[in-house]
Amino acid sequence: MLTKKQKELLGYIQNYQSKNGVTPSYEEMKSALTLKSKSGIHRLIIALEERGFVRRLAHKARALEVIKDGISNIKLSDKNKNNLVVGNFMDTPNKDINNNNKLSTLPLLGKIAAGTPIEAIQQNDMSVDVPKEMMPVGESYALTVEGDSMINEGIHSGDTVLIKKTNIADNGEIVVALIDDHEATLKRIRKKGQSIALESANPIYETRILSSNRVKIQGKLIGLLRKY
Repeated sequence: MLTKKQKELLGYIQNYQSKNGVTPSYEEMKSALTLKSKSGIHRLIIALEERGFVRRLAHKARALEVIKDGISNIKLSDKNKNNLVVGNFMDTPNKDINNNNKLSTLPLLGKIAAGTPIEAIQQNDMSVDVPKEMMPVGESYALTVEGDSMINEGIHSGDTVLIKKTNIADNGEIVVALIDDHEATLKRIRKKGQSIALESANPIYETRILSSNRVKIQGKLIGLLRKY
């Protein structure tokens, strides 16, 4: 599944190529998507490439090949097998879904990057079954992890993380951080003065140091589900 910005960029590239015969420049993409910097475009293209929607052509400037379009829907052929149920999650409290009251449901909001940050969390019409003993007090939600930047914390790509909704967190906690109001990522947070460090748990990824006004906390990690 692509995020809204990823779909928007993919559609813009396709339309531009069909009209002009070449790929738009990073500056043109930045302007079309009203982003603040070309680094945002770079991250979006990396995400599209990792998901198999585009391919960069070697030894050619401004050369991207669109492999497939961004119109794709997740279909759940076996809801019970995947522990997912279809439902409306917007402003809906956690609720019991079976007679023995051992399970509750959490809204599965979408994907969160543990690697290259993706656009802010998008709405999905899905939920996930969660053991009641793992449920926190207060509002919470679930996200599917993409990427390996938190692998040394035992968080793997494809895992489902359980997030308690909050806008505050202590130093050293793993949080959902929203960067510049359009990039969401799962990282360990460190605060120092007016700066915030978002730390990976994989040595191949660098720690990102950002001014505090660029980062909003949208929740903190409270649990993890994994399918084998």
